[in-house]
Amino acid sequence: MKSASLFLPIVGLALALPALAENPSKVGVINLQSAIVSTKDGQKAANDIQARFNPKKADLDKRQADIAQLQDQLNRGRNTLSEEARQKLTREIDQKTKSLNRDTEDARAELDQEEQKIMNQLGSRIIAVIDKYAKDNGYAMILDVSSPQTPVMFASNSVDVTRDIIELYDKSAPAAASGTGTPTSGIVAPAAANPATAQPAAPAAPKPAPPK
Repeated sequence: MKSASLFLPIVGLALALPALAENPSKVGVINLQSAIVSTKDGQKAANDIQARFNPKKADLDKRQADIAQLQDQLNRGRNTLSEEARQKLTREIDQKTKSLNRDTEDARAELDQEEQKIMNQLGSRIIAVIDKYAKDNGYAMILDVSSPQTPVMFASNSVDVTRDIIELYDKSAPAAASGTGTPTSGIVAPAAANPATAQPAAPAAPKPAPPK
C-alpha cells in the first residue's frame, strides 16, 4: 500500500514491545509495513481502494495522453502553424496542464487519506497480535525494521517474525477475503504534467514480495 506515505503513527509502538512472559529473553524483528499489506485484510483493503480509484486514474491518464498529443502537434507545427495558431495551442496545453496537475494533486491527497485510514485501522489490530505473540513466545522486544528510525543495523533471518505475525493475524481474522492485493501507493500514477514533457504515465512499480 506510498511508499513513504504508509509509515504509521503507531509504528513506534512496535519498536520496543515488552513481553509479560516470565523471564523473557528473546528479541525479534518485524517489517510492520510488509506485514500489514500482506495480511488478507491488507490485500482486500488494497484491492478495494484500487477498484475505487482506477476510474479516476484512467481519466487522469487519458488527460495526460491528450496533453502529450497536443504538445506533439505543437512541436511538429512550429514551422508550419501561424503565430496565432501556435499561441492558441500553447494556451490550450497550459490550461489543460494546470487542470490536470490540480486534479492529480487532489486525487493523491484523497488516496493518501484513504491509505492512512486503512493502515491505522489494520495497524492497531496487528499491534495487538504482535503483543500476544511476544507474550506467548517469550520475546522481550520486537523491533520494527520497516521504520527508518529503527536502531537495528543487522538482524538474522532467524529472528524475523514477520511471516509468523501475518499468519497469526490471518488466523485471528478468518472473515478476511483472500487475494493477491497490491500496495495502494501509486494507484494515482500520473505525475504533475509538464507541457514540455507530457507523456503517458508509466506503470506503478511492482510490490516487493512478502518476507519469508
